[in-house]
This record gives sequence, C-alpha cells and structure tokens, in this order.
Amino acid sequence: MLNDNEMLLEQFGEYLLRRQLTPERNAPFMVRWVRKFLSLPVAPGVPMDERIEEFSEWLRGYGITEEWRLEQAQRAVRIYFNTFLHAKTTATDPTPRFSPNPDGTIDRTGLMTCLRDTLRLKHYSYRTEQTYTEWVDRFLDYLRETDNGAAQSGYRITAQSVKDFLTYLATRRQVSASTQNQAFNALLFVCREVLSLEDLNLDTGVRAKRGKKLPVVLTVQEVRALLAHMSGTSRLMAEIVYGGGLRVLECCRLRVKDVDFQENLLFIRGGKGDKDRSTLLPVSVKPALAEHLENIRHLHQADRAAGVAPVWLPDALARKYPRAGEEWAWQYVFPARDLSTDPRGGAVRRHHVCEGMLQKAVKIAVREVPIHKPASVHTLRHSFATHLLLHGVDIRQIQEYLGHQSVETTMIYTHVVRDLRSPARSPLDLLEDTEA
Repeated sequence: MLNDNEMLLEQFGEYLLRRQLTPERNAPFMVRWVRKFLSLPVAPGVPMDERIEEFSEWLRGYGITEEWRLEQAQRAVRIYFNTFLHAKTTATDPTPRFSPNPDGTIDRTGLMTCLRDTLRLKHYSYRTEQTYTEWVDRFLDYLRETDNGAAQSGYRITAQSVKDFLTYLATRRQVSASTQNQAFNALLFVCREVLSLEDLNLDTGVRAKRGKKLPVVLTVQEVRALLAHMSGTSRLMAEIVYGGGLRVLECCRLRVKDVDFQENLLFIRGGKGDKDRSTLLPVSVKPALAEHLENIRHLHQADRAAGVAPVWLPDALARKYPRAGEEWAWQYVFPARDLSTDPRGGAVRRHHVCEGMLQKAVKIAVREVPIHKPASVHTLRHSFATHLLLHGVDIRQIQEYLGHQSVETTMIYTHVVRDLRSPARSPLDLLEDTEA
C-alpha cells in the first residue's frame, strides 16, 4: 500500500511525461531526486530556495558533485513544488488565470503554470512552449540573483528589469541577436498575455538588430559526395530533405498519406506556423521509398498483432476517428526503432524517428567527405532553394515549396546564386593577365 508521498511521486512521474517537462529517460531520476528531498528533515518557516540550497549541499556531501546532476535535482524539486502540486490544486479550473500577490509582487509558481496554460490555450507549438518557459525561468533566476529579497517576497517585473536582463544576455553572456530577441519575445508574451502589463512599452527600443547573414549552401558536387557517404534510412531521409526542401522535423513527421507517388508530391502538414503546403517528391527516390514503405508496413502489422497502441494523431482526431490511428495511411514514413511512452497520455506506442538520428548521420558524412563548411541537415534545405534558382525556377514557386510567409525571406537565396553564377574576377588576376 503506497503512502501519500509515494502516490504523489508516482503521479509526479506521470505528470513529467504528460506535460513533456523532461525526456522520458530522465523522468525516473527526477522522481528520485524529489524522494530524497522529501526524506530530509526541515525546520518550519525555511524558504524553499534555502531548502534547495541545503539539499544541494547535502548531495555534495554524498559525493554528487557534477553540476548537471545538481541542476537536475534542483529543477526536479522546483517543478514538484512550483508546478506539479499547484496544478493538482487548480486542475478543476481550466481557465488560465493569474493574480499577483496583495503587495503587487508575482509568485513564481502561479506565473509558470498560467504561462503554460495560456500558451496551450492559444495553440502555440510544444517547442515554443518549451522555449518560452525556459526563458522566463532564466529571467526569474536572474531577478532572484540580483535582488536578494525576490525569493522571499516575490518577483517584481518592470520594463527596466526586462531591459537589464537583455543587457546581461548581450554583455555578460554574449548571446547572438537572434537569441536575445527570442528571450525578448518570451518576456513580451508573459507581460502582455499573462500579466496584462500593457504600459511597459517593451516593444520600443529593446530588440537587438540582426545583421544580414547568407545561408551556408553546398555545391551540387558537394551534395553528391555527401549523399554518397550515407546509407540506409538516413540517406533516404537526406535525399528527401534535399529533393523537397524540407525542414528536418517535417521529414521526420511525414505520414504515409502525405506521399503522392503519382503526382510526385509531398504534403507537409502542420509545418512551421501550423501551415500546410506541398513540395516536390524526387522521382529518383521513389523506388527506394516504396521499398522502405513495404518494410514499414510489415512493422506496422507486427505492432497491430502485438497490441501496441495506435499512432499519435493531432488535434483530437483520435476521439473523432477512434480507429484512424490503426490505419496504414496515418503511420509515420520514418517510425522510431523502439516503442516509447507517449507523454500526453502515457500510452506505449511507436513515434516517428528522432531528428537527432539524421542530424548525426549528416554530421558524420560531412566529416568523412570532407566538406569544409559548417553544414547540417538544414544546409540541404538551403541548397535545394539555391540549386532550383540556378536552374531558373521562379522565386515565387520556390517560396511555396519552402513554406515561407514572405517572398523577402526567399530572396536571400538570390544573393547566393549571384555569387555562384558569375563571380567577379579579382583585379590581381586581371593584372597578371595584362602582364602575360
């Protein structure tokens, strides 16, 4: 018979997976850290931050000195008390709602919970939710470190504190302009959508100016050599990314129904900005892709026979069409090798392959060729657009293939094409020609 603490810890592990607060492999360790924390005696009235510091010192005394393990333990305790326990008390109220303390300060627990609820209410992607919550968490840590009383009395978010944090990122942490703007967007969302602070005027004079950067592009010969050093599923995925201009996650999330062999098209569902589009299916990969799908069909049939849960479906389609997840058309083109626990509901099912597999395979091939450029999977997408321009494809058509909202974004490839098509000759070469 489990006691109350053990029941809560069991629910805490499920909560971590359901809310995707940590990778599946880390969830058991997070539960163990909290179990150790709860086993320690505590004096009444000690603030939580002091208890966490004492817990860290206690772990160091037992030989746990790795910083990443200490940070994982601290994060586990904070999630347990600041998010999990609070979520249990507010589970019956689905409406995101935040109220400051009577003295105008902000409670960390309520703020983080309301932030996640608001992001989900507005249908932001899970990646955006992760990014925004991490930046807000860092911002609150910054406030705690710069204001000794913040942990006890609550946090005060002002326009000046936001600007100070962004200045700290730029001068002390030396982050890029895009990273600084990412942090700013997260804080702007919190101030406007969660705290309803419309009078801070954060959007004037705070954003970092980004310089114009040309994308890294491979030549046709380099792409051919790169693909030649790859094999199996990773090569097939790389060929599809290059042949259709896909983002890496768009390739991983392809489903059988999204491949049109007759019209030579790929349909990208729920891409960046939750937009659908169609792009090219390379004719040269169709035989290999058809053979790959036949192998995947056998895997799908084995999963059905073993009683594995149906594939995950977006936007509550599983409730609307209960048997759709078992149909062949909805299966992933590139499924994972192993089964995993769905963090949304705890079902054990087969998800799509992790994007890290393809990224690692491309990195290895880049080293083996070798290609002396900072090339990655996304470089193949840049190369797709540039090589189409070299062959005279209309810029508007390339914009549709890539899924860019504005043609201005696609126009950057015209600068790369200009340099590749007719580079100017150096005056030193002209001087030598004259001497000859």
